[in-house]
Amino acid sequence: MATVPRRWIGLAVLTLPTLLISIDMTVLHLAIPQLGADLDPSADQLLWILDIYGFMIAGFLISMGVLGDRIGRRKVLLVGAGAFGVASLLAAYSTSAEMLIVSRALLGVAGATLMPSTMSLIRNMFTDDAERTKALAVWMAGFMVGSAIGPLVGGLLLEFFWWGSVFLLGVPVMAILLLTGPFLLPEYRDPEAGRLDLPSAVLSLGTVLSLIYGIKRVATHGMDETVAVSIAAGLVLGVAFVRRQRRLADPMIDVRLFRYRDFSISLASLMVGLVAMGGVMLFVNQYLQLVLGLSPLEAGLWMLPQAASVLLSTQLAPRVTGRFRPAVVLTGSMSVVAVGALMISVAGLAWVVVGLVVMGVGFGPWVLLAIDRIITTAPPERAGAASAISETGQEFGLAAGMALLGSLGTAIYRGGLSDSLPAAVPAAAESAARESLAGAVETAGRLPGAAGAELLDAARDAFTTGLQVTTLISAAIVAAGAVVIGLLTRNEQPPAPEVTLSPVDVSPETSDVLT
Repeated sequence: MATVPRRWIGLAVLTLPTLLISIDMTVLHLAIPQLGADLDPSADQLLWILDIYGFMIAGFLISMGVLGDRIGRRKVLLVGAGAFGVASLLAAYSTSAEMLIVSRALLGVAGATLMPSTMSLIRNMFTDDAERTKALAVWMAGFMVGSAIGPLVGGLLLEFFWWGSVFLLGVPVMAILLLTGPFLLPEYRDPEAGRLDLPSAVLSLGTVLSLIYGIKRVATHGMDETVAVSIAAGLVLGVAFVRRQRRLADPMIDVRLFRYRDFSISLASLMVGLVAMGGVMLFVNQYLQLVLGLSPLEAGLWMLPQAASVLLSTQLAPRVTGRFRPAVVLTGSMSVVAVGALMISVAGLAWVVVGLVVMGVGFGPWVLLAIDRIITTAPPERAGAASAISETGQEFGLAAGMALLGSLGTAIYRGGLSDSLPAAVPAAAESAARESLAGAVETAGRLPGAAGAELLDAARDAFTTGLQVTTLISAAIVAAGAVVIGLLTRNEQPPAPEVTLSPVDVSPETSDVLT
């Protein structure tokens, strides 16, 4: 019986943290009721508990990707895995809202070491184009399936355990990574890398955090002075960051990467996809539970078909990307995603579930090809930085989708509710219902007589209209992106020059990983 090469076993290990991070992105939302009753956080503290994890991941991705290029990607991955496990324990056993916020922040910093490290290690472990495409398909399946099954995993844990159990998932996963990583994963770094430029790291962190915070705040507060100041500060810091990179002999981010058409076009297509997906998923999760009345566990079960479609499409994607031109793959996949969003806009459980499945089918080849082009365009010694740019761009796309489409859907919800509110609803209840559908559901349960039922019907109808409009716009965004990307990739582009990089610091037991 043929033995499995070590690099494929190493790939399985690299997929574990990816799966965990994507689950962590969604699982906490289900624990909010239990967490709120136990820690009694204020409204602002609750928002920070939810958002600080994503903020820290987005803010530190570039710095951690570059750090891996300089001191070793396996080293950064393993240190981050240990920190993630410790932070998971702190979060699970937090005794106050403040402690949980700090623990979530530490989880985000540790999580930022994992994504660029895993992606760049795959770039170096699999030098054959066909093998690398298959490896990326496996890695991507872990991330996308984790996102889809997060609600199901959270629902199962919360059915039997306390809210902190959702964080304990990270402990055994990181323990496996720490025990097996030194034997299965090779070490890579740029042999000519200089020292990490701290001013660049600070500017990068300030740019990303300011922009992400401003964009996300739009979804909850609309345009206000804080949003304007935050986004303006992010843009100013971003300009300063780019100017510094162009002056440095050894820049933190080689901005010349954006001159490669494959790199820029692929990154843009990913951001378009995440804008659409962010807008759709923000409303679908609420629709299933608050409009259709499903429990968190039931909603998670209905998300499983999408997880299956994503898993299937990512495993079939290498055949598609290897057989057809990039223009055909990208345009065709994006068109399928647009059709899925159109189906969701019809509303109703069946249409939503089938639409999510169709979107999952389209996302596989699209995302796989885009990521493959991004990390192979960059020279191997810059793979960590290129991976970090890709992940940061996706964070921006997801945040923009939730903020912009979320703000639009919220405005539609509030407008529709204003036109259909029953006259018997008190002013305080009306105010709570306008804030969100969750507020309307909670308020309706406390109103006497028929007023509660009328308020609930009006709120659900208004929210459904918001869902339909935002998913239609998401479909239009993806369809327009498909046309533009198809035109830009209609002619084959010359491949970026390959730069040979020899492994460094490879221990004897891992010297045959690439064989």
